Amino acid sequence: MDLAMQSGFGNEFATEALPGALPPGRNSPQKVPYGLYAEQFSGTAFTVPRAEARRSWLYRIRPSAGHGAFRPIDQGLLCGPLAPPTPNRLRWDPLPIPEDPTDFVAGLTTIGATAAGEALSGVTIHLYRANRSMERVFMDSDGELLLVPEQGRLLLATECGRLVVAPGQIAVIPVGMKFRVELPDGTARGYVAENHGAALRLPDLGPIGANGLANPRDFRSPVAWYEDRDEPCELVQKYLGQLWATTLGHSPLDVVAWHGNNAPYVYDTRDFMAINTVSFDHPDPSIFTVLTSPGAAAGVANMDFVIFPPRWMVAEATFRPPWFHRNVMNECMGLIHGVYDGKAQGFAPGGVSLHPRLSGHGPDAATTERAIAAELAPHKLEGTLAFMFETSQVIRPSAFAMAAPQLQPSYDACWDGLPKRFTGAP
Repeated sequence: MDLAMQSGFGNEFATEALPGALPPGRNSPQKVPYGLYAEQFSGTAFTVPRAEARRSWLYRIRPSAGHGAFRPIDQGLLCGPLAPPTPNRLRWDPLPIPEDPTDFVAGLTTIGATAAGEALSGVTIHLYRANRSMERVFMDSDGELLLVPEQGRLLLATECGRLVVAPGQIAVIPVGMKFRVELPDGTARGYVAENHGAALRLPDLGPIGANGLANPRDFRSPVAWYEDRDEPCELVQKYLGQLWATTLGHSPLDVVAWHGNNAPYVYDTRDFMAINTVSFDHPDPSIFTVLTSPGAAAGVANMDFVIFPPRWMVAEATFRPPWFHRNVMNECMGLIHGVYDGKAQGFAPGGVSLHPRLSGHGPDAATTERAIAAELAPHKLEGTLAFMFETSQVIRPSAFAMAAPQLQPSYDACWDGLPKRFTGAP
């Protein structure tokens, strides 16, 4: 399934599904071509610095203002109560795909959050599980959505156009954008980071220079596409942690043309240029950052999205798996396929681990033994893709996650086999 795309992270795009639908020279003329309505879609405050501004002009069949009152609806396992904070390391097996008909919204399951649902800062982490395409349309007023598929492709029909995202790729949906999730493969499962802070962006490269990590040209946004359907459509909105719905008499995916930089995008992790050591020591995991949401203090992120892709390992006299460490950041990890190089077993694709701030963690006992005994020749890690949502704020697991049968009660035991190696004074 190949849909038309345009490339370049953060660029000002201009696209139209009908020739001449974009007004020439002015954003909001008195009369818009084709009898369309002009509507600005703002993702940032009007007065932020120009480099920070996210906004697009949408030229649509009907303005978004035309809807009735929203009513609260059942939200299943989305944004339920949070459990008390815990310093314990936690890990879950994959959650099964439901047997009952379940679309993307109904299958959203909150695993943890940095604050309760009404907070407009920090990060909320969900899993999604679905076995039917959406017939309704969804918008999240609480945060930007980073989608990480683990099983099955997603066809995202958005106000700006259509995107296909497959396992090994990621998609980002701006806060407040309306979209529908269709399932080309019948079922789908994956991860969602709901970013309530500053919009995700590329990290600065510093001494790395002009090239490396994720390159802007590899991010793709859709070209204009629209639905002109005059039939009932349910619009579901997530607002301060609650789900609300209203019924429209038409499809809200009716944008015929748009221009701006507040748009959804897809990125293929195979395009990531990994920077690794060629001398000694294992680099900090921050070297694998794809996107970052800056925090209040320089260098302390509201959220980082980090991947651990296939890559060459070349180093002298170096313990090559991720070293043992304690971190003031909070780490939530997932696995797309293969085996994570820091764990021998117990961490399966679709599973989740949570390491709170300053909790000691690192490779398990079996991985440590192999790494100490390994022949130090260049080798390539292949057939694996893991990732991490990292945040400066403490992630509290949800009450559902702490009661789920997939929670591994003996996760701590993976480090039990580490022997005492101390040999005493020379």
